[in-house]
Amino acid sequence: MSNHLNDAVDAILESYERHPHIRKIDEKQLLNRTLILGVLRRLQFIIFPGFFDRKELKADNIRFYVGQVLGEIREILLEQIEKALRTKEEYRDVTESAVRAHTAGIVDAFLTAIPKIREYLATDLEAAYEGDPAAFSREEVIFSYPGIYATMVSRIAHELYRLGVPLIPRIMTEHAHSVTGIDIHPGASLGKYFFIDHGTGIVIGETSRIGDHVKIYQGVTLGALSTRGGQILKGRKRHPTIEDNVTIYSGASILGGETVIREGVVIGGNSFVTRSVPEQTRVSAKMPELQFKRNNNVEFQGGEFWNYEI
Repeated sequence: MSNHLNDAVDAILESYERHPHIRKIDEKQLLNRTLILGVLRRLQFIIFPGFFDRKELKADNIRFYVGQVLGEIREILLEQIEKALRTKEEYRDVTESAVRAHTAGIVDAFLTAIPKIREYLATDLEAAYEGDPAAFSREEVIFSYPGIYATMVSRIAHELYRLGVPLIPRIMTEHAHSVTGIDIHPGASLGKYFFIDHGTGIVIGETSRIGDHVKIYQGVTLGALSTRGGQILKGRKRHPTIEDNVTIYSGASILGGETVIREGVVIGGNSFVTRSVPEQTRVSAKMPELQFKRNNNVEFQGGEFWNYEI
């Protein structure tokens, strides 16, 4: 190697010693993100059979197909969840057989939960189709609506999160975030008939709790009032609770762990809410005054515009 290349290698190796938290050397291989995203793809086959599959499904081959795909999912999760558990301090000194047994229990519990995930997603599909006059068919919603994909991934990831799996749920939801622009932390709890319309720019924080029949438009944030405390805030309720039959319009921000949006509330666009709202209430931001100017810089009222002859 040239002197310049040798110097570059030496400098990089020195940086490995100075910043040990961003290197993994002389350790077992960490998670395989490609395999984890492959699990999501296979689960999409199982959850929406016949929509995204690799082959045409028929009544006489469906049992074999589901068994085959579930077997692939199980094998990948057994390997990846065991590796994920090993990243947690409390598992590093546990025997290999004990970690494997615990992992198998997690995987089997997750596979058992797939029918429940499908049940909830079936309600989400109905909410999207019935709630959007632009939806041509349920098939269109499944194939093309980013909110349905993000919700599917969220429900899968939340089940793994609930079972105590580290890293993997966040990898899944951040993948959905990058694809759809919808950021739902796997810790967030979503009720039935959940509908995300358009979706871009939505953020739903870890400790958010969302009830049934909730509709959220683009640009909505369910966030924390402040995260300056950093790790000290871990485990606390930092994000709002949204009860049943709530609609939140675009650009609204609802912040704080003690903030509860009661049943039947409508939150108007661009509202900034940091305290609880009683049931059956409409919240709206005061409309800013609009000004119109012609090219000659003369102000006029908006209504005059429509009668102005150009």
